[in-house]
Amino acid sequence: MRVMVMMKGTAAIEQGVQPSAALMTDMMAFNEELVNAGMMLGGDGLQPSSKGKRVVFSADAAPTVYDGPFAETKELIAGYWVWEVPDMDTAVAWARRIPNTDGLHGEVEIRPFITFEDFDNMTPEIAAKEQELRERTGG
Repeated sequence: MRVMVMMKGTAAIEQGVQPSAALMTDMMAFNEELVNAGMMLGGDGLQPSSKGKRVVFSADAAPTVYDGPFAETKELIAGYWVWEVPDMDTAVAWARRIPNTDGLHGEVEIRPFITFEDFDNMTPEIAAKEQELRERTGG
């Protein structure tokens, strides 16, 4: 099972507070444990929303683009990992170990990726195209 583990933003992260050297060291050690366990497929931190854009879609109008920052800090993502885990319990157990040396992190959200098997309307043509695109992008 592939899951995305999303680190939620906090006011401090949105204000650009940098993690301490201790937290960076702890995070690198944690990431190395994930890699050594064969679980970590990717991950990155994200810049504050003040450096981002939001595109909002509507059924009856052209998309609208908004400049950051965005008001609801608790709804923002500050970083993410992509993990391959046997089950959700394993993902939760590892998430509970995420370093929080500086107290910068508020919460993480863990969500499974959608797979072909999750769709009732997947045609062979769509499945073949999806497979082709995955092969072309290395994923």
